[in-house]
Amino acid sequence: METLTKVSSIQEIENGNILSPKGFLTGGTHAGLRHSRKDVGMIFSEVPANSAAVYTLNDFQAAPIKVTQESLSHGGLLQAVVVNSACANACTGEKGLLDAYEMRDLAAEKVGINETLVAVASTGVIGEYLKMDKIKNGISQLELGAEEEFAEGFQSAILTTDTCMKSCGFKGMIDGKTVHMGGASKGSGMIHPNMATMLGFVTTDANISPEYLQVALKEITNYTFNQITVDGDTSTNDMVLVMANGLAENQALSPSHPDWDVFVGLLSKTCESLAKQIAKDGEGATKLVEVQVIGAYDEEDARKVAKQIVGSNLVKTAIYGADANWGRIIGAIGQAETKAKTETVTISIGPVTMLEKSNLIDFSEEEASVYLQQDFIQIFVDLHMGNGTGTAWGCDLSYDYVKINASYRT
Repeated sequence: METLTKVSSIQEIENGNILSPKGFLTGGTHAGLRHSRKDVGMIFSEVPANSAAVYTLNDFQAAPIKVTQESLSHGGLLQAVVVNSACANACTGEKGLLDAYEMRDLAAEKVGINETLVAVASTGVIGEYLKMDKIKNGISQLELGAEEEFAEGFQSAILTTDTCMKSCGFKGMIDGKTVHMGGASKGSGMIHPNMATMLGFVTTDANISPEYLQVALKEITNYTFNQITVDGDTSTNDMVLVMANGLAENQALSPSHPDWDVFVGLLSKTCESLAKQIAKDGEGATKLVEVQVIGAYDEEDARKVAKQIVGSNLVKTAIYGADANWGRIIGAIGQAETKAKTETVTISIGPVTMLEKSNLIDFSEEEASVYLQQDFIQIFVDLHMGNGTGTAWGCDLSYDYVKINASYRT
C-alpha cells in the first residue's frame, strides 16, 4: 500500500518540458536546412549525466545512431545532445558517418566538453547528405538557456511533418527529495516502433546509474513507445535517449531502492505521455485511438492484439469514417498470432458492446457512430483467456495521410 501511495503521488508539472529537471539548458536555431523553421537543436547538462538509449530495429540504422552508440560506450555518460531535422543522414555510407562524427565534434567544441560526451540525432529525408556548412553555422549560433522559450526552440527544431510540439514533465519524491523528469519528442509518420521515425529525449535530475537506467528504459519502452503505430513503417533513425544528471541528490537508485517504483512511475508516465502525443499527431490524423485488451493468455499476447488492432488500416479507415464495423476488429485479432480463441471474444467501441463472448449483441449503430465522431476513441477487447492486459495507441487514417506523404520531398 505504501508503494502504491508513493507512485500515485507523482504529479504532472504544468507546462512541463525538457527543462523541468535541474541543471539542463536547451536551444534551437534556424540553420537553413529548412526554408524557415528551426532545424538544429541542443540539450546540455551542467554536469555529465548517466545516460541510456534504445534504438530502431530497422537493419539500416542511420549514421547518428552509430555515433551515439559509440559515445555511450564510454561509461554511459553524456553531457550534450545535438539534433537536426530536414535530413536523416541515413543510408549515406562512409561520408554520412564522417559527417555525424563532425557534427558531434562541432557540438563538443560549442559547449567545451569531450566529444564522447555528445550524442547525435537526425531526422528527415533518407538518402541525402547533410549540408555540413549549414550544420556548422547552426551549431555555432545556438543560444542555450533554461527559460521556456529555449525549451520551445529545441522542441521546434526537431520536428518534421509534425503539426505540434510534444513535451511533458512530472515530479515525485525520492529519498525525501523532489525528483523531476521532462521530455520532448517528435514523430508523426513512419511510426511503427520497434521504434519509428520518432525521436524521444528525456531529462531527469535523479541519481541513477547507466546500468539501471537502461534496464528501466528498455522495459518501459516495450509498453509505451513500442505500443504506438501510425502507418506500420519502421524508420532508420528512431531513438529514445534519457539523461540523468543526479542534481536532485537522492541516493543512487536501483531495483532494491525503496523508491525504485517512484522512478519507474516517473519514467513510465513521461514515455506514455510522449508516445500518446505522437500517436495523436499522426500524419493526417483526426482522432487518437486507444485499444485496451484484457483477458489475454499473458501480457505479451495482450500487447500484440492491441497493437494489431490499432495498426490495422481497415480499422483505422472505419474509425475515420465513423463506421462501427467491428468485423474489422475481430479480423485484426485473428492476425495477431496469439493464443486467442475465436469462441470467447468480447468487443466494445466506447460504451457500445457489439460482441459478447463471440455472440452477436443487438446494438445501436447510431449510438456507435455518434461516439466514433469524437476525437478520442477507445476500443475494448476481452479475450476471456487469462490475466494478460495490454494497451496500444494509434490514429485514424485519412485522405490527408496520402497527400502528406505523396509530396514529402517537395
